[in-house]
Amino acid sequence: MGILQDLIKDIPLPKMAKVKQNFDNTKIENLEQVLKEKLHQDAIKQKVKPGMEIAIAVGSRGLDKLPELTKITVDFIKELGATPFIVPSMGSHGGATAEGQKEVLHHLGVTEESVGAEIRSSMEVVKLDELPNGLPVYIDKFASEADGIVVLNRIKPHTAFRGPVESGIMKMIAIGLGKQRGAEVTHQLGFKYMAENVPAMAKVMMEKSPILFGVATLENAFDKIARVEVLPVEEIEEKEPDLQDQAKQLLPKLFFEQLDVLVIDQIGKNISGDGMDPNITGRYPTPYATGGPDVNKMVVLDLTPQTEGNANGVGTADFTTQRLVDKMDREVTYANGLTSTVVAPTKIATTLPNDHDAIKAAIKTCNILDFTKVKMVRIKNTLEISEIEVSEALLDHVKQHPSLEQISELALPSFDENGNLA
Repeated sequence: MGILQDLIKDIPLPKMAKVKQNFDNTKIENLEQVLKEKLHQDAIKQKVKPGMEIAIAVGSRGLDKLPELTKITVDFIKELGATPFIVPSMGSHGGATAEGQKEVLHHLGVTEESVGAEIRSSMEVVKLDELPNGLPVYIDKFASEADGIVVLNRIKPHTAFRGPVESGIMKMIAIGLGKQRGAEVTHQLGFKYMAENVPAMAKVMMEKSPILFGVATLENAFDKIARVEVLPVEEIEEKEPDLQDQAKQLLPKLFFEQLDVLVIDQIGKNISGDGMDPNITGRYPTPYATGGPDVNKMVVLDLTPQTEGNANGVGTADFTTQRLVDKMDREVTYANGLTSTVVAPTKIATTLPNDHDAIKAAIKTCNILDFTKVKMVRIKNTLEISEIEVSEALLDHVKQHPSLEQISELALPSFDENGNLA
């Protein structure tokens, strides 16, 4: 037995029970009908003239019904006699290459065939202006040459800063349409100033480029569209903060204020840009965002296959496993930190041989007197938290909470011959 195993050998593992978390599942049933009605308002229709070439900015996040949202918007523009084309608008994603960004859209189901419009992908940008603080403002070259630009995105809380405008239409304008150069300069002064710089850059771009309107979705706790809005460019700055507030109310959450240990089976870029959503875990990559539970020790056990070795976020955990580290593509992971300037999430957490040891290490260090009363929650990932596991010490809280329901008996966690959770 090694030194580490000796230190944790007497740490007890708690019995765990499955618990259902109940969230509001209200969603739009007929997206096409609702979005068409919003698009056909006079304030939007009068912006699209026959013969115009209109760029539709589409990003790299896995929005619910992204291909349908894009196609409905494409069809609306065609119906008014204009020619739409798609511009990948995703900062430095897709390896910051034109082909890579086109491939990201393809993975999300947005192809020239599926949406009925050409995809024009380039990393070339045009400088529009500078902010008073010296930050240059860039825009995609293809978009800059269009007669009009439409921006399509989901509105939700950001994971690294707080402000009236976080992730949404204005961020998509400033960082998405700014491509790799735009993303880099926006991050250059750090997340401390992001709440000021994102809207400031977006305002410059809305004044100096032909942005017509934004298509914004809000998703419920199950990542389904709960609301869709079409905002004329003149209303984006005024109306996005209210939509941001509504998005925060719709967020899924863990219904616990304080946890000794949080165990997360998988992290990955397909789950969140941060590997896991800090709004769920309460662990943020910067000091400029808050919310979620107070977690003493956090363990991440593995990477999703879809993240292809990108382990961004592992550094926000306290413990991880050797198998996660073995799957980690450091070059891809570190590229995240170099672009965002936030390098803490790309560090490697304290690494134990397997799940069994990593969880015991977290319990040992979670600063409680009686380890048998550890308040521990286990989740698959931060996208799937309708069903979770909780330790015995949390069951009184579960019984009293209107949104929580115990759905299994207590049992000790079972591990395979390698010491990993079965």
